[in-house]
Amino acid sequence: MKQIFINLPVSDVQKSMDFYAQLGFSNKTLFSDNEQKCMVWSEQIYVMLMSNDLFQKYSKKSIPDIKQQVAASFTLPVKSLNQVHEMIDAGLKAGGTEPFPMIDEGFMQVRKIVDLDGHTWDFMYLDMTKFENQKINLED
Repeated sequence: MKQIFINLPVSDVQKSMDFYAQLGFSNKTLFSDNEQKCMVWSEQIYVMLMSNDLFQKYSKKSIPDIKQQVAASFTLPVKSLNQVHEMIDAGLKAGGTEPFPMIDEGFMQVRKIVDLDGHTWDFMYLDMTKFENQKINLED
């Protein structure tokens, strides 16, 4: 079994859960309680939204101001450009922010959203046919 659990400190666990649900994540109640919510992207990718207190209890480090600093960003591929737009638009309606316009490389489009606590997510559509053709052309 190969899975990843991404642990994120959040200031309001319920509001964060609602935000991630709008992006298309689902809640796994088995791994959730009042101080943390397990949000599932796929069978392999889980995001643990942990209260700041619980996160700090396990990390033993101070939590930086993620709204002012970046510690990491996460990229999730989706099946279509339309899905990228739908997800970001839903996230914006749920209180997220989009720091800059979509990046369009021709073969790949990426839109970025920042959640309620400042964590950054990219939603990416990669057209593999265009990508492979571009790579072949660069190698010639």
